[in-house]
Amino acid sequence: MVSIDNVYQKVLALANKEQRGYVTPQEFNLFADQAQMEILEQYFYDINQFSRIPGNNHEYSDILTNLEEKISLFEKYDRTATATNQWGDILLTQLFPDMYRLGMVRVKYQDQSKYYQAEEIKLSELMTYNNSPLTKKSKKRPYYTRYSTVGTYSPHRIKIYPYPTASDNVRISYVAKPITPKWGYVVIGGKALYNSDSSVSTDFELHASEESELVYRILAFAGITLEKPQLVQTAAALEQAKVQQEKQ
Repeated sequence: MVSIDNVYQKVLALANKEQRGYVTPQEFNLFADQAQMEILEQYFYDINQFSRIPGNNHEYSDILTNLEEKISLFEKYDRTATATNQWGDILLTQLFPDMYRLGMVRVKYQDQSKYYQAEEIKLSELMTYNNSPLTKKSKKRPYYTRYSTVGTYSPHRIKIYPYPTASDNVRISYVAKPITPKWGYVVIGGKALYNSDSSVSTDFELHASEESELVYRILAFAGITLEKPQLVQTAAALEQAKVQQEKQ
């Protein structure tokens, strides 16, 4: 967790330096959510990049290990799912409204003794898989496809093959979307003061090490909105200094 108030106070301190502008609570809350989601999304790109680079034996300094630790804060494991019809459709959006990235899909058919992990295939590959004796669907080798329906309510779905019935067990693992952060406040004497009540304020769910990154990103967003290029430059300089420190 990262304190929402700590981040806001640091953003204000940097924004107010040399009269560069004031970031309102409403603006900050909007930027805060955007910054948190950008940082989370960046983890996946970074894992893809650093997985190609040999790691090291130092428990606390291996980049890939650190990234996986940060993502683990949002991982939901083996959540029960039920097919919505006899054709093996799982309505992900409806069952797991906090889902951000789908992870593992496992199925235990009633006549099987254990769970088998389903392989994801593309819709365009479906006929090829079904027509080949080596890749044809089976209860010991299930697979699934992703798709969305057309309409005003279009939940993300997966279809599992062979189709699971109500008596079969489906387990879904995924990365959840962080709760939207919010700097709650009360106005006293015309000034917004922090309200730490959990029903009003919500801290960032990111790893504690991301506090500085949140400050820099929010500061950059504020500079663009307030048309203050100095803020953007300050944020960029601070971010560059952080990157250089990590490389040392």
